[in-house]
Amino acid sequence: MNRRTVLGFAATSALAGLAGCIEGVKEHFGLQGVIPVEIQSEAEETQNILLESRERESGRQSYEQSYSVTPEETVSAPHLDQTEQSFQVSKVENESVTTVRTASVTPETDLVMIRLYDDDLVVELEFEDGDTEIVDGEDGAASGNETAANGTETESNASENQTANGNETDADPDSADE
Repeated sequence: MNRRTVLGFAATSALAGLAGCIEGVKEHFGLQGVIPVEIQSEAEETQNILLESRERESGRQSYEQSYSVTPEETVSAPHLDQTEQSFQVSKVENESVTTVRTASVTPETDLVMIRLYDDDLVVELEFEDGDTEIVDGEDGAASGNETAANGTETESNASENQTANGNETDADPDSADE
């Protein structure tokens, strides 16, 4: 047997032995994946938005970016960490927040897509299993309670969206009788 064959076999054996260790190394050193964030403007005017994220466990703010997106522009924002977090998109006009959308981002999230319109914004989450969750503001709500990829219901901020959109309504229909 020649030297190259022996060295090739040794290298292949070492790589095969380490193949199962990568997940353990990631966990040990706290290495996390990332979730890409894209912003797409379908508006006729420049839109100003603020992106914020808070970790679910600690409540610590983990992400804050602001953008001014021109018509027909697509922006790739810095990635989110692949952790459980609450992600909020706020549309800002004349130094006041006009529209707010809040989405629940999980490690199973593959992409966060934000679509901007002149009078609205939509947050679309794509998951590993091919499912898509859309958080929009139709009827003053954030599409009701969306079901995340792991089967748990995410909490929508319908009353916050209604207030931010200027539609002061009561989120609890039973309290209107009192």
